[in-house]
Amino acid sequence: MDQPTVGILHPGSMGAAVAACAATNAAAVLWCETGRSTASVERAARFGLTPLARLAELLDRSDIVISLCPPAAAEELARDIAGHRFTGVYVEANAINPERTKRIAALLEHGAAVVDGGVVGSPPVGGKAPTLYLSGPADATERIEALFAGTAVRTAVLGTEVGKASALKLAYASFQKTSRVLVALAVGMAREHGVDQELIEVASRRTDSYLSEPQYVAKTAARAWRWGPELEEAADALAAAGLPPEMLRAAASTLARWNDARDSELTLTDALDRLAQP
Repeated sequence: MDQPTVGILHPGSMGAAVAACAATNAAAVLWCETGRSTASVERAARFGLTPLARLAELLDRSDIVISLCPPAAAEELARDIAGHRFTGVYVEANAINPERTKRIAALLEHGAAVVDGGVVGSPPVGGKAPTLYLSGPADATERIEALFAGTAVRTAVLGTEVGKASALKLAYASFQKTSRVLVALAVGMAREHGVDQELIEVASRRTDSYLSEPQYVAKTAARAWRWGPELEEAADALAAAGLPPEMLRAAASTLARWNDARDSELTLTDALDRLAQP
């Protein structure tokens, strides 16, 4: 397969590093510098990207366009692309929900082949090797696999249905990022009472991720009637320490959906089915 020309929209810390990896198997990697910040210009230059003044020129020259921008801008950017009648492969790689990804695919369906993408991991610099999960038309995902072959960006195809890659990305992010916020709240509460180091010592005895133990969800459901009020108490403690309590109150509200499962023997499927009931 001939080396494609790739356009990147817009090269932030993740986008620029991913684009630099794409350059390994691309004829050129382009970006549009008009309206971008000085930091973006410097970053793109550092990663060896080729600047262009107009988005239309980038689209005319590109066989593949990768969108990695702030999530709020994803659909507006896709509408701009659709307005230019781009006919190559469009990789929607932003952290957006599956329904938004499907709307973007619909915007571009009469021109471009849309690949749903989700990057899990840190930018591919300094030995980091994120995975770009892909879903969409098989011939288009094959082109993206070839683009990143032999680079620090690993690829994994989840199927032909647009939305799968976005769903995986957000499902993982919902745990990974929220857990970091919970760490801040837990340590903040402990520090208020002078036991933060003791908390860290207790936690250091367990290093596994709860996300890798989904079978424990059923046990959580059976104990929700006790755990919910406990989290309400913890939320009160956060508020007293001047820390935001809303996250723990939301967790307590979620646990309340399992109140009727008190001390029950549930399967994981049972627990998740109950959680999905309003």
